[in-house]
Parts: sequence; C-alpha cells; structure tokens
Amino acid sequence: MHKGKGVFSLFILFLGLATLCESRVVSVPAGPLVRVEGQSVSIRCNVSDYQGPRDQEFEWALILDNGAEVQLISTFDPSYPDPSVKDRVNSGSISIKKLSDASVELIISKVRATDSATYRCSTPSTDSVMSGNYHADVELRVIGDTLRVVPSIPQPAVSEGEPLELQCNASRAYTAHTFLSITWSIRKETNTLEDILTFGPDSGVKVGLGFAQRYADGGLLLDLREGGFYGLVMKGVKPSDQGAYVCTAREWTRQPGGGKGWHKILERSEEMGKVMVTPLAQSLVVSVEKNVTLNVEDTLNLTCLLAAHGLLSLDLELTWLVRAVNSSAGQRILIHVGRDGQVLNGSELVGMSRVKPDAFRLILPKVQRSDSGLYFCQVKAWLPQGSGRWYQAAEKTSDPVQVLVTRLDPEFKVTLTASLTPQFTSDPTEMVCQVTNLLNLRDGRLSVSWTYAVNTPGDSSISTIASINEHGVLVPGEKYQQRLYRGDIAVTRSEQNAFRLRMLRTLDEDMGFYSCIVTAWTPNRQAGWDKAKEIKSDPVTVQWKPKTPVLSVVAHRVREASTGGSTFEMSCRVTGQNLQNPGYSVLIRFEDAQGRNPQKILSLNADSVLQLEEGMAASRTDSVALEKMGQQEYRFRLYGVQVSDRGFYCCEVTAWTREQSSDWSRAVSAESNKIEIAFADSGPVFNVSIHSDRYRVLPGDTAKMECILSTLGATPNTDDVAFDVRWFQSPARAVENGGAVPLISMDRWGVVKKSGGNESTECSLERTDRNTFVLSVHRTQDRDVGEYYCTAKPWYILPDAGTWRDGPELTSAPVILSIKLALWDSLKMPVLYGVVAALAIGALSILLGLLVANCCLSRNPMHTPRSKLMDLEID
Repeated sequence: MHKGKGVFSLFILFLGLATLCESRVVSVPAGPLVRVEGQSVSIRCNVSDYQGPRDQEFEWALILDNGAEVQLISTFDPSYPDPSVKDRVNSGSISIKKLSDASVELIISKVRATDSATYRCSTPSTDSVMSGNYHADVELRVIGDTLRVVPSIPQPAVSEGEPLELQCNASRAYTAHTFLSITWSIRKETNTLEDILTFGPDSGVKVGLGFAQRYADGGLLLDLREGGFYGLVMKGVKPSDQGAYVCTAREWTRQPGGGKGWHKILERSEEMGKVMVTPLAQSLVVSVEKNVTLNVEDTLNLTCLLAAHGLLSLDLELTWLVRAVNSSAGQRILIHVGRDGQVLNGSELVGMSRVKPDAFRLILPKVQRSDSGLYFCQVKAWLPQGSGRWYQAAEKTSDPVQVLVTRLDPEFKVTLTASLTPQFTSDPTEMVCQVTNLLNLRDGRLSVSWTYAVNTPGDSSISTIASINEHGVLVPGEKYQQRLYRGDIAVTRSEQNAFRLRMLRTLDEDMGFYSCIVTAWTPNRQAGWDKAKEIKSDPVTVQWKPKTPVLSVVAHRVREASTGGSTFEMSCRVTGQNLQNPGYSVLIRFEDAQGRNPQKILSLNADSVLQLEEGMAASRTDSVALEKMGQQEYRFRLYGVQVSDRGFYCCEVTAWTREQSSDWSRAVSAESNKIEIAFADSGPVFNVSIHSDRYRVLPGDTAKMECILSTLGATPNTDDVAFDVRWFQSPARAVENGGAVPLISMDRWGVVKKSGGNESTECSLERTDRNTFVLSVHRTQDRDVGEYYCTAKPWYILPDAGTWRDGPELTSAPVILSIKLALWDSLKMPVLYGVVAALAIGALSILLGLLVANCCLSRNPMHTPRSKLMDLEID
C-alpha cells in the first residue's frame, strides 16, 4: 500500500515539473537602460515556451511612479495607445517592429528626458492553462547630452627628446550605469586619424598598433587627475610625432542582459592642435663663464653651462679642452666624461662634477703659471632610440675663456654708515660696515672689529666694543662685556660682506666716534689663517644735544556741581615734550575753600592701577572715579558731592620713562590749574511719603504700609542723619477733635515704643532700609479700619559745629485701610446646614406617614377583601 502511494507521488511531481517547464516566458533586456536625450532607443521583447499559434501579439505600456499604466502601442489593436501618446504614435515617433513570430522591438525616435520610466511588454494569453509570466518590465533612463570635451592645446613647438603632454578635460553630469572613455589620436600628413591610446570605459588601456612598443617601453604615460582631467604624456618625442592631435570622449553603458559588452551612447571629438618637433641641435647652447685671474696655488673653478629643451632627458658626454694663448700647438684634453658619468680620459688631478642639471664644474687644484690658457667645453647630446640603443642628436663646443694664473693680494673697500642715529637718550643706534669691491679673496675670510673713541678734544683713547674673528666667533670688548651679554649691544653679520653694530638704548656716555676695522684672511698650508690685508673705515660721529623734558597739565570743568548731591566732573589734558615713550601717573589733590588742609584723593599710576588715597574715606569708594580717556587725557568724577567736598581740585601728573629694566623712572612732574566746587548750602530738605501695596485686606490678614523719607539738597552722610518716626490711626468712629494717640513709634536711636491705649491693635514697626519704615498690622479686624499716616522729625549733624540739629516735623498724607467682607463665605455654612436639616426632616416625615398608614389600614374592620364582597352579592 505504501509503495503505491510513493509511485503516485512521484508521478504528480514529474507532472508538475513538466508543466513548469512549459510555462510561458516573456523577457526584456535587463535594466536599467541608459540612453541620451535626442537619440533613437529600441527595446526588444521576446516570448518563449508558449502554447497556441506561433505568431504572438505584443503590447507596450508605460508604468508611472504612482503605479498607473499608460498604454503605448500594440501589434494588433490600433486603438490601444493612450490619448497622451497617440500623436507620437501616429507620427511614428513611437513605433513597434515585429522581428519574428515571438519577438518585437519598441522604437522611440528622438527620446525625451520625460520618457524616463518603466516600460512593460505584455503578451495576450494563447495558452490552454495560465502558466508563467505574461509581461516583463524594464527601466529606461534618459540622460541629458552633457558630455563636453575641452582639450588643452599643447605646445606648438617642442624640442626633440622632450615630453609632450596632451591634456583633455571631459565633463558630464553624473549618471549611474554610464562610463566614459578617452581616446588620443594623431593626424599626420596622410590625413588619416591614427589612435594612440584609449582609456576606459572599464578603466582599461587600449594602445594603437603603431604605439604598442612605445607603450611597453614606458614612452606613453597616463596622467589622471580629479575634475575630469585626462592627460597623456609622450616621453622623448621624435620628429615622427609631428602632426595634429585629436581628443575623443565617448560615453558607454553595459550591453543589455548583464553581458560584458559595451554599448556606446554618445561621442565627442575635439582637435587639440598641431605640434612641431624641433631638432635638438637647434636648441643646444654651450657656454663657459667669464675670464678668470687666479693666484698661484689657488683652485681653478670653471663652469660649463648648458641650455637645451628637455635637458633632463638627455644623456651628455662632456670634454674639457685647453690650449695655450700664443702657441701654435694644438689643444689637449683635460678630462673626458662619458654618458654614464665615467671618466674616459684625463689626469687624476683634474676633477669634474655636475653641480646643477645645466652646469658642469671643472676643478683644477693648486694651479701654476703653466695652467694659463684658453679653456673650452665640448658637449655631445644623446637621445634614446629604443631597444637600449642611443643616437647622438647634437654636438656643440663653447667659446674659449682665458685663465690667467699670477700672484694677487685681496682688494676691497670699507664704508661705515649710520642707518639709525639717536635723537634722545635711550634711542637706538645702528651702524653698517659694508665691504665693497672685494677681489682676490678666493677661499679667504673676513673679520671685523668695532672701536669707539671718546668725543673729547685731546682724548685719543680708543676702546674695542666687540669683534667677529676669522672663525666667526664673537669676542666682546672688556668695557662692553656686560652690555653684550645682556643683549643691549648686538654685533652681527647680516649679509655676506656687511657687518652691523646695534645699540638698543644709547646712553649719554656712548656719544663719540665709531669705526670698523675689516681684516682679510687667507688659508695657509698648515690649515691655519694668515692676515692678508686690514682696512679701517672713516669714523662716524654719534652726537645729540640733550633736551630737558617739559610737561604741562591743563584742567577744565566738564560738569558743574551746583547743588549738594550732584556730580562733579573734571578733565586733565597732558602735554609732554622731549619724552621718549612716556607713561603718566595722575594724582587728584584737594584743598578747602581757604586753600588749607591739602589732601590726596585718588591716584592712577603709570601701569593704570587705581588707588584710593588717605584723603578719601573708604565708605565713599563708589563715589569717586578716575579714568584714562585717551593717550594724554584723564577724567575725574565725584558723585553725590557734599558740603565737606567744597574746595579746590587739581591734577598732579608725573611723566615716567622705562629704562633698560622693566622699572619706571621718574622724568618730570607738573600740576594743573585748580577747579573749585562751590555751591550754597541751605541745609538738607526732607520729604515724607506713604505707600501701601494693598489698601483692602481680608479679616485676619497682615496689612503693610511704608513711610518713605527722602532728602533734597546737600546729602549728609549715612551716619549723620536720623529720624523720629510715629504712626497714627484715625478710626472712622473716633472723635476727630479729641486728639490722636500714636499707634507705634521709633526714635532716632532705633527704639520702638507702642502706645498704651491701643493694645487691641496688633502691630509692629521695622526699618527696612535707610529711609523706609514699615508698619505691619497683624490679624486685621473691624476695629483696624480707618486712616493711617506717619510723622517724621529729621535729625542731622551740622558740618561745621558737629552737633545734632532737629528739623521740622513732617506729616505724610493719609492712607485708608479697609476690610473686604466675603458675603458668600459668611452665608454658605448656614445655608448648607438649613438645606441638610430640611431634607432630613422631609425624609423622616415621609417615612413616618407610610408607617402610620400601613398600621391604620391593617386594623380597620370596614376593610374586607373583594372576593368576600362578591360572594355576598352572589348569595
């Protein structure tokens, strides 16, 4: 039984596989298909494994982003196209071509950017059983024609053997699944275009037939950079490379179906220009430096200079030749160096080196008179020919130069100039000792010594400031050793033949005559140095006329203090002469109206540090200010002037200069004119006012009222004024003429007293600040309703006598205190109690009535059941 079931299962499986193998398959190229706007596009559609007639019908539709389907064209239904595309179908812009019974091709001529979408190929079913797929989708992406080729025109003429770079900038808008290739070509006299090299589209390189060996030998190099730059470097150009060059850019996409093939979708070609190749012999120039005169035992150095296009790519063979000036004998070879740098011929005493790419130096040590003559440089230039072979491209010989060997001493001139002269003490001084017309020093050295002579008639004493010896070591003079170590004096060699002496701060004792002595030294055979020549410069005078520093200070009033308590402001302007980089300190001085009792108020030192002096009390620190308004202007302010501030004010200014150290030294001082503060003092005037945040309070709340005192006129000091303050209540039901008793009071000593007749009012009095007295009425009741006012008697100390004096008593305006009655709060509890009681009594009455009714009905003899009455009636 089980065996039969297994056979049946296998039969069903084979039947299903056979059905699947015969399922219809509709296929289109694998997407996305990338095409360029304006070109023709064809999309193929095939159907296979179908049933029914061999000739199949096809339909093409456009699938929008929202999933909607737009019908394009059909092989059997002329009315199939959607109205939006019917004009393009009728005009042939969109057409369908039958390739075979089972394949068609959708053709869109001059495709538009709006044609980018998903295209669906469908086949109507001719199968007996629906199986497989009846449509297939492919994405079409239409990109803009953005490919641009901008070639850089190469050099119109290059020398043989030089590299030639062909630059091509290709740019396009980036699109996925598209690739770029660049091809360099040349058009010679035959007008046929020959490809040199192609890069891309798969990052590979394809070389033209005529350039394969050259590429293999490294003669063609790619130069790829960012930003669409493509370069091809042709190394070692030859006359055969002459012609017109063309750059071609192509845009590719992969072949449909994921194959390895490529499909070209766009191509642009631009001519780069013509290139002329100049033979090397025309550009090669050989020359030797000017005539040379040497001393016996000196070293001869001659340089052969070369100039040629593409010099670095040449292999050079060089020969130095010499012949006598007045002799018929032929020239002889000094040294012959081959292309590989090996010496082929010459003496061991003669050397040659390549000091620069274009310079070859001949070295002949310890010359003698017999070495005099005419010297030549002969150069042969070789270029690679391929396969390791070289060919001689050019040969040139320089014009001769004459070398004369004799015995010569060093020659030079010394000039001393003052590049920076002082005008005042502490100014800098700088002198330059310049060596000019230097000849025959050869491998020698120069040393310098700086000397000083006092500018006094008949005094010929000379001091050495410092020296730089032949080894370049600084040797300080005995008198100037400390100043050199501190850096006040600097001796340097700023240039090859220039020496400098610089004094950062010139002192009075530095006035005098300065000279420099330059010595030429030549090397000897013991590896030492011999003094060859010494020249002393003409002296330079350093002299100035000392000038006495002058300082003046002018003060003027900026703001007038017309009354006590106002602000006084005074400005002091400083003018200095004969001062070098000064700093100023300012001191504000004060004298009373009679010019006595001088005091220091405030000072500002040269480092702009402010200090309160002993003449100003520490409690008034915030009342004074001294500011630096400019380089030479200072401003003094006095806030809240008092009677004691009346008098004369002035500025005492001191000029300071900073010497060698970081400390200031006093130069000169000056005092300004005096500015007076004068105003009439009629004594202080006091005023009283009353304020309350809330005039109506609830019963039991705390009411607060403020008695505020203010002072006008000359403002006394905080400790020089006091007040006697009393608070009064005028109840609404009190007798107006009966006299008011103080509710509470505070004397000028701060003692609080409460009136004995007002025990029922709970109140307190406190002083919250200097001029504010606050009355607090606690747990307010009906009896606290009424008017409240305060009186104050001021006390202040007389400035002259120093005794206390009372002023007239002040009375404030009244303020009314009332209590807010909350009607609902007073009635809500009785109403609530009444409602609850009424509801309770009503419920109890209903319950009692029900009980009474039940009891009465059950005991009434007249009440009998209805059934008995009916029986009686029947009887």
